[in-house]
Amino acid sequence: MPHELAIRLAAFLGVFAVLALLERFAPRRRAVQPLRQRWGANLALAVIDAAALRALAFAVPILAVAAAVDAGQQGIGLLNQLDWPAWVELLLAVLVLDLAIWLQHLVTHKIPILWRFHRVHHADRDFDVTTALRFHPVEILASAALKVGLVYLLGPSALAVLVFEVLLNATAMFNHANLRLPPWLDRAVRAVLVTPDMHRVHHSVLREEHDSNYGFALSVWDRLFRTYRSAPKDGQETMRIGLEWQDDRTMRLGWVLTLPFRR
Repeated sequence: MPHELAIRLAAFLGVFAVLALLERFAPRRRAVQPLRQRWGANLALAVIDAAALRALAFAVPILAVAAAVDAGQQGIGLLNQLDWPAWVELLLAVLVLDLAIWLQHLVTHKIPILWRFHRVHHADRDFDVTTALRFHPVEILASAALKVGLVYLLGPSALAVLVFEVLLNATAMFNHANLRLPPWLDRAVRAVLVTPDMHRVHHSVLREEHDSNYGFALSVWDRLFRTYRSAPKDGQETMRIGLEWQDDRTMRLGWVLTLPFRR
């Protein structure tokens, strides 16, 4: 799709910059680790993830938009067999793909081998916009492969997939932001989208809390499947974030990359 990379990059940088700025003026919590060192590790991990995806894309259409173009050209997938209005197909594609990401996230918490890689994301002891970028490259590649498979089954347009990818990235950064929203605004936004206060519960050190609120974009799935938790037991500003590693190892890139292979 023409200009796909430019659109995605512009949206990413714009949303990231706005949220990073807002975090400085309206933070929800005080940081427990040095910002520069944490951001260095999290952003380095994001660069490694992006490089891994681009490298694999030279061999196969691992990126979801490329898969949508290929599926359309070959007439593969459910929506390519139907003649529905474009806006209906776009809405359906966004809903189905977002539900798939919710289910994938749930599964990474339930299957031990997947949890080993997903722990990289949860081991962050602070919670801000860079936490949304903190994923092990193996998990990123597995997630991309899942999306590609689903795109071939569903057959959405390249535009629909691009809209979803931009929405997913933007909402993931938003709901990981260390951002204080007025209670009335949090309630209004949470009716549709996952807010920082809602998703922060998912990053609690307590197992019963990080096994809730799996949504990244739409908040409806957690309510529908009864995995919704409105607030942490210990309060948003005093809850502990992370996993059992409550020390500075969690912001060292080498330790983060090898975490899935540790006992």
